[in-house]
Amino acid sequence: MTNERLKEHVCIVTGAAQGIGLATARRLATEGASVFAFDIAEPTEETEGIQWIACDVTSPQQWQENVERVVADAGPVDVLVNNAGGVGSYADLADTSRADWDRVIMLNQNSVFFGMQAVLPSMIERSTGSIVNVSSMWGIIGTPGVAAYQASKGAVTMITKNAAATYAGRGVRVNSVHPGFIWTPMTEAQDAGITQGLIDKTPMGRAGLASEVASAIAFLASDDASFITGIQLLVDGGFTTV
Repeated sequence: MTNERLKEHVCIVTGAAQGIGLATARRLATEGASVFAFDIAEPTEETEGIQWIACDVTSPQQWQENVERVVADAGPVDVLVNNAGGVGSYADLADTSRADWDRVIMLNQNSVFFGMQAVLPSMIERSTGSIVNVSSMWGIIGTPGVAAYQASKGAVTMITKNAAATYAGRGVRVNSVHPGFIWTPMTEAQDAGITQGLIDKTPMGRAGLASEVASAIAFLASDDASFITGIQLLVDGGFTTV
């Protein structure tokens, strides 16, 4: 039997052209949601039941315009999944260029701020809403290199906790999901040695699937998580336990 726990929910998923974002958009759609996918890229695979909107999530103006478009088409936004992001340079802090730093912070951190600002007023007014921000296990624990990426994901962790504390009494839940090493087009393109090293350190002995992260996101988005806000849900195969 099809789970329709998100029936009549209007959902926005960013970075939905591939990987975790695409898997999440599909999962929410199968659970009955009206899903709007925001991305600057075209989807990499055939999709059904998902409405695509070209959106540069680093632009506050495009956020406002496209959220207004969603509201006009389907009604107020019930769920926002801030998933768009990228690694950028693998350099450590001393060797990270200002240009790469700014680019990664804008995409991974500022876009989350812009998205939340675009949907929160309506959620607060209606006393309902769920925001799920996709951080990373590197938003909780340290790792060598990828300085800009880790800084941005740490910021996503804390803006989530801040918003959860701020709006818990106003009907809006805000949680973060923290993937470990997940097979996506982005991770498949990285150095094979880095990939194998991460898998070797994962207690479950394998990479995660985008669909497994999507399942966690769908749970937090739904009313099944109605008494959950401000958590950091790790989907990392046990990586952070050792």
